[in-house]
Amino acid sequence: MDIFSFISLFGGLALFLYGMSLMSQGLEKLAGGKLEGILKKMTSNPVKSLFLGIGITAVIQSSSAVTVMLVGLVNSGIMQLSGTVGVIMGSNIGTTVTAWILSLVGIESNNVWIKLLKPESFSPILALIGIILMMSSKTSKKKDIGSIMIGFAILMYGMDFMSDSVSPLADMPEFTSMLTAFTNPLLGILTGLILTAVIQSSSASVGILQALTLTGGISYGMAIPIIMGQNIGTCVTALISSIGVNKNAKRVAVIHIAFNLLGTAVCLLLYFVLHFLVDLSFIEQAISPVGVAVVHSIFNITTTVLLLPFSKQLVKLAEGTIKTEPEKEIAFLDERLLKTPSIALQECNHITTDMAYVSKQSMMDAMDLLFSYNEKKAAGVKDLEGEVDIYEDRLGSYLVKLSGYDLSDTDSKQISKLLHTIGDFERISDHAVNVMQAAKEIEEKKAPLSPEGLAEIKVATAAIREIMEIAIKAFDENNLELAYRVEPLEQVVDGIIEGIKLNHINRLQAGKCTIQQGFVLSDILTNYERVSDHCSNIAVAMIELSKSAFDTHEYLDKLKTMDDPEFRKMFTEYKKKYAI
Repeated sequence: MDIFSFISLFGGLALFLYGMSLMSQGLEKLAGGKLEGILKKMTSNPVKSLFLGIGITAVIQSSSAVTVMLVGLVNSGIMQLSGTVGVIMGSNIGTTVTAWILSLVGIESNNVWIKLLKPESFSPILALIGIILMMSSKTSKKKDIGSIMIGFAILMYGMDFMSDSVSPLADMPEFTSMLTAFTNPLLGILTGLILTAVIQSSSASVGILQALTLTGGISYGMAIPIIMGQNIGTCVTALISSIGVNKNAKRVAVIHIAFNLLGTAVCLLLYFVLHFLVDLSFIEQAISPVGVAVVHSIFNITTTVLLLPFSKQLVKLAEGTIKTEPEKEIAFLDERLLKTPSIALQECNHITTDMAYVSKQSMMDAMDLLFSYNEKKAAGVKDLEGEVDIYEDRLGSYLVKLSGYDLSDTDSKQISKLLHTIGDFERISDHAVNVMQAAKEIEEKKAPLSPEGLAEIKVATAAIREIMEIAIKAFDENNLELAYRVEPLEQVVDGIIEGIKLNHINRLQAGKCTIQQGFVLSDILTNYERVSDHCSNIAVAMIELSKSAFDTHEYLDKLKTMDDPEFRKMFTEYKKKYAI
């Protein structure tokens, strides 16, 4: 084995890691929000969490990525610590899928159909199909499928490079003598741990082991401890990701480490006991890539079966290791989630929805003050507005960072929608403060609105309440049918406000109102009109997203021509309902 063999080995490892990364990114983009949907189904039931962990890891092909994602979700307050235990256990089983795929390199047969199962036979076909899809497809979905195929082909070529580069080791006496050191299980565990910790991927380190098995010099007795060590080594990624997070998120890393350490200790003890009591003849036999996949699967499944009943104890262990700290008032997204953009985006959507409801509440409270002023509630409106400002600042910065990642077309449009709408939600809370100050002025100056003016304001308030309810519910549920109801009501609100202004002028001329009352009334109506406009902007952003464009003028112009019979019908209903 010369210097060129080492160059091929490292080159193969580079291709392997790049192919795995490319394939994982393609799978994650193709899955999109479905991954987040799976996580949202998480319950306190560890068994359900276990299967969800298997599914997620099978999709993104990395248990380390899943654990880092869990650290980010717990750090943001999105997920409870207890819900991560089953996912961590499931991710260890899910990662064995890669080992089974890589075991195909060891297939030996003259049968043409069996030979087609060898990666060197079908990888070129996948690469060709993949590049055609990426170069000719116009949809991001087909391009993502092409990326997955190319990533898989590169991964398999990397595996072939590694296998070919280490094949001369089979004829080297020095290599054979060096392998005798690995008969010591503790040394094998340490080797697997260090290798995985260095390359930050248990799948890649298992792939290297499978490549070495093709030399015929690795026995089951050597491979089993190395595989155990590889499962401990994958915890290093979670340990690194836990730096700088809150204590509850650090506990995720503690659970991951404890699970793998305890699992290895128990399985190693069982291994020694069985070896002592029973003559395990296969221990000295050479292991194949398929054998590595079998051992890897048995180890992870056994560890999970043994420790799953003790999920609550693992949580208590983590809580005892990392002491509690006061919880944040508002939980925000962790930058670690950016490694899985579709998850980060869906959580941005949920937090924006939280922002929307806080904004709505501020306006609802402010409008209540017009009819029954309360100093405590007035202070609460100001506090809610400050909370919404924090949401806008942090969400906006996070979404800008997220937009710089490689996203699917659908995800890119979703980011555009969120960036469009968070400003509207923030402005609604600003107008709530203005309405609160108008109510405060009425209270302090003892200058209530005239009975007629107050009655008209109640009608306008009811319309504003309804338009906010519809717009925010439409956003929350992504309900286009509701979104289409906003603009007709917005135009009715404009008519209501115009009518109130004209009525006030008539009352002023008749001496029934004062100029001071007119100033306050004008402030209230101006803010009501602006809130209505922002609700319209939110609905239009949703509708234009569904049309794959953000041309709000095109949609609004069409509606204001009254050409749409459905629009005219809704407009007439609202006009009748809120007649003044």
